[in-house]
Amino acid sequence: MFYSDEIIEEVRLRTNIVDLISEYVSLKRKGNNYVGLCPFHNDHNPSFSVSERKQMYKCFSCGEGGNVYSFLMKYESMTFPEAVQTLAARAGISLPQQEDTPQQKQRMQTRERVMELNKQAGNFFYKELHSPHGERGLEYLRGRQLTDETILKFGLGYAGKDGSRVIEYLRSQGFTDEEIRLSGLASFSEKDGLSGLFWNRVIFPIQDAAGHVIAFGGRVMGDAKPKYLNSPETDFFNKRRNMYGYHLARRSRADHFILCEGYMDVIAMHQAGFDEAVASLGTAFTVEQANLLRRHTDRNRIYLAYDSDGPGVTAALRAIEICREAGLGCKVIGLSPQKDPDEFIKENGAEAFRERIANAENGFLFQARKLYESSDQTDPDSRTRFQEEVLKLLLKVPEGLARNNYLTAVCERYQINPDALQKELRVREGTAPEKSPYERPQSTRVKKEAENTAARDQKLLLTWLTEEPELFGPISAYLQPEDYTEGLNARLAEEVYRSLRDGTYDPASIMKGFSEEELPEVAGVIGADLSELQESPERSKILQDLVCKVKEHSVAVYAAAEDPSIEHMQEALRKRQQLEELRRKKLF
Repeated sequence: MFYSDEIIEEVRLRTNIVDLISEYVSLKRKGNNYVGLCPFHNDHNPSFSVSERKQMYKCFSCGEGGNVYSFLMKYESMTFPEAVQTLAARAGISLPQQEDTPQQKQRMQTRERVMELNKQAGNFFYKELHSPHGERGLEYLRGRQLTDETILKFGLGYAGKDGSRVIEYLRSQGFTDEEIRLSGLASFSEKDGLSGLFWNRVIFPIQDAAGHVIAFGGRVMGDAKPKYLNSPETDFFNKRRNMYGYHLARRSRADHFILCEGYMDVIAMHQAGFDEAVASLGTAFTVEQANLLRRHTDRNRIYLAYDSDGPGVTAALRAIEICREAGLGCKVIGLSPQKDPDEFIKENGAEAFRERIANAENGFLFQARKLYESSDQTDPDSRTRFQEEVLKLLLKVPEGLARNNYLTAVCERYQINPDALQKELRVREGTAPEKSPYERPQSTRVKKEAENTAARDQKLLLTWLTEEPELFGPISAYLQPEDYTEGLNARLAEEVYRSLRDGTYDPASIMKGFSEEELPEVAGVIGADLSELQESPERSKILQDLVCKVKEHSVAVYAAAEDPSIEHMQEALRKRQQLEELRRKKLF
């Protein structure tokens, strides 16, 4: 589908990038920009920067960058037309009705067919549960004390011993073998044809936020492995971005979500009246799932109701970190002596569980307690290691009241000298070296070669021009786009100079002239935060030196070119004279 440049630009201008990205990432203001944890890689230190003025984002760790369109395309796996349509609807803009391309029509038709197939499969499994084929599954669910109302509410079903029954049923409803394979309900081999994924299992339909069935989970009857089996990921199902029970929990009146480990925990809690319960889908809790929960701005607290055994504690510790990174408050519900929420509610009742929620432990203090319990406080070395780990936890909390309160609480609880801990915190924070806006943080996952000095200087100067367009006059008197000699810098300089000269400068629109592969680098130039340099008392000198350095490198590159012509020699002389004049003149 084609949209005119005018429509694309109108939609972009009507979409505030900070508002959009805040629906997915927890952002905090820092200087002129907003920062947060990058949603495109496993980020532990905020390296993702969003500029409201420039309407751009950039991760200075993994390199991703762009505008509102590229963000949606990357995060939601959308095509460009889909991103335009989504943002237009969000901004209340009516798009001209246009004919979809054959490929787009086919994609939409396939999606609709697979959605309908999943719905029909869910109905089949539900009917199977209540047929003679499903006696074993129904007996299991009755043994778990589930009511008929709950079984219907979650659409629970059964896949009998013969996994081909659902395949034959779907064929009878007019679905093709390819559609059945695309749904993830069956695999295909040349030898056996279609083979059903689920058999001899209680079935748990997995629904998206709108309530559409997008996949299935199955719990085996007996001791076979694996105990739980989920549909494989498909074009229509991503485990990391969906949650079990979310379509119901999002409508709850509770002011929080309760995060569980398993399907049965969610179902038992909903049956007991805790309709805010959700669970991840056969994987550990993910950043994407935390961002999904965080979209409910009125519900910024998560209660963890994980198993009380060792693996459950480990999972809870990881979930606390993810919640903190996503900007969600987190508390841990104590279930001991029972193992999980289902068992606790059966043994003690819903009211006792509400009391446990009311007395849930703060996530930070839960982490500190587990560290304390694993240390030997009578051994000085072990006690030192414990305090080192507490320091690491405190460093993850932004400076301010929250950190001070955590420090006070943990020091009082574990008899730690607060002054010594505070002093060590300052030392740790003061050891981080000053970084250039273009120097990417080193990490075990992402290590890229540092750009050479000339390229970095050119980029820094282009950033300064985009930050302070009024500098264009004095700078353009000595530097033209061809003076930006490295990589994409000359092309980017052409776009920046042209727009500044025409009075049409707009940071995000400049990106239209660059390919998808080039966007991260361009965004890195335009989106960098120069507030520290701009506020420096040495600002004018730094800027003057930067212009001189870029000119010096340009002169050197031109002089080194193998061109014996008289014109080249004359131009080289002119450039040197211009450089000498620049060195003598005060521009700023």
